[in-house]
Amino acid sequence: MSFSPSLEEQQLLEDTLRLEQAPLPPRERLTEGFLMVAFAVAVAVVWLADPPGSFAFAPAAVCLLVLVLAMRVRFDTPLGFTVATQLAFVPLLFAMPVAIAPLAVALALAIARVPDLLRGSIRPGRLLLAVGNSWFSLGPAAVFAIAGVAPRNAGAALMIAALAAQFAVDFGISGLRFWLDRAADLLAQLRESWVYAIDAALSAVGVVIAADIHSHPLAALAPVPMLAVLAIFAQERHHRIEHLLQLNNAYRGTALVLGDVIEADDGYTGEHSRSVVALALALALADQLHLSARRRRNLEFAALLHDIGKIAIPKEIINKPDRLDPSEWKIIQTHTLEGQKMLDRVGGFMREVGLIVRSHHERWDGRGYPDGLVGEGIPLEARIIACCDSWNAMRTDRPYRQALSHQVALAELLANGGHQFDPTIIAAFTRIVEATAAAPRATDPPPAKQAQPRKPLFADRDSKRTAGSKPSPA
Repeated sequence: MSFSPSLEEQQLLEDTLRLEQAPLPPRERLTEGFLMVAFAVAVAVVWLADPPGSFAFAPAAVCLLVLVLAMRVRFDTPLGFTVATQLAFVPLLFAMPVAIAPLAVALALAIARVPDLLRGSIRPGRLLLAVGNSWFSLGPAAVFAIAGVAPRNAGAALMIAALAAQFAVDFGISGLRFWLDRAADLLAQLRESWVYAIDAALSAVGVVIAADIHSHPLAALAPVPMLAVLAIFAQERHHRIEHLLQLNNAYRGTALVLGDVIEADDGYTGEHSRSVVALALALALADQLHLSARRRRNLEFAALLHDIGKIAIPKEIINKPDRLDPSEWKIIQTHTLEGQKMLDRVGGFMREVGLIVRSHHERWDGRGYPDGLVGEGIPLEARIIACCDSWNAMRTDRPYRQALSHQVALAELLANGGHQFDPTIIAAFTRIVEATAAAPRATDPPPAKQAQPRKPLFADRDSKRTAGSKPSPA
């Protein structure tokens, strides 16, 4: 993860921090229970392969203490956290038999979470994760046990093999847990593999410290100053991430408040705006077009706020049951610009949303407003909203006409693909609509009462109720 996490990473971080304070769900308890049993079996196998003998207690105790301190220095990552374990884990492997080391790691992880448990920042069930998080230690323990060589007597090749085994076991178990518990895909997990490069670098420091622990047990305390510095960085990073997530929530709250303002200002417009959100996202149009998380976010906010500028339009124009005269039409066209101005004042990524709001009445053929953009020069999110906006407008009652039937509304969209609408979006939208509503509902108005599908009744009133407005021939 970069110093400035992407939107996808921010969403995963928010989910991770939320789960940290929640009890373990049944699925996760089952996963952790299985891993605990498997961990016990693996430790037993290593124990049988290389039974532990006597060892000096003082160096091992100091290494265990430092490992507990290292486990307290947690750097948040999108799917969990990472800690500077290698500074203490490598000396621990040198200080005690390899069969005992995995048990010591699990104990250190559990002890490190006790302060959080006492503060109430985690649930007691979260201590079960200590065993699952200790699997990384079994990789090097197994390598040394199979080789029959103590770590302090190992050569460079064996040390590298042990480190590789640690990373392989850790990635395999972590990947399994994230897949079972959070449905995390392989790509999301690979993005976090940068932590292994840091672990490899810290392992070299750990080896230097481990070389002296038998003759000088207090040498194991050497990483403590470095851990203190890392703790400051970790805490600063945690606060920065929390601030970022709070800012994101503030933007979302602002958007929802603005949506409430639209609804309070004009009931139909507010209901219509929320329906467009459902169409753009719930109908999976964003998934069909493979939008990134950033574009999905901008689409959601723009769909909710696309008509925010109508607050500045007189209500007698908004709710006029007759055709708009040219002067009224010019006034209502300004709602896209007014909407952009309002969102620009909010700042941040809402400026990007404002650009989409500005363009949601542009047409594929360049006959829209306010800028006369053509084709792919129109923001993709604005093209999506234009389609969903028009569909929702046709399928609901308006002050100047009744709702259109499913067939008539769909015929209007198809007839104006390549003219008013992006044909690619129309094709995707049509597949979604036909899959979810293959036949007219009983509540649909009778087709006989509708106008002909080729006439200009297919979109929102502010773009289609002007004298001489007529769609291009299909």
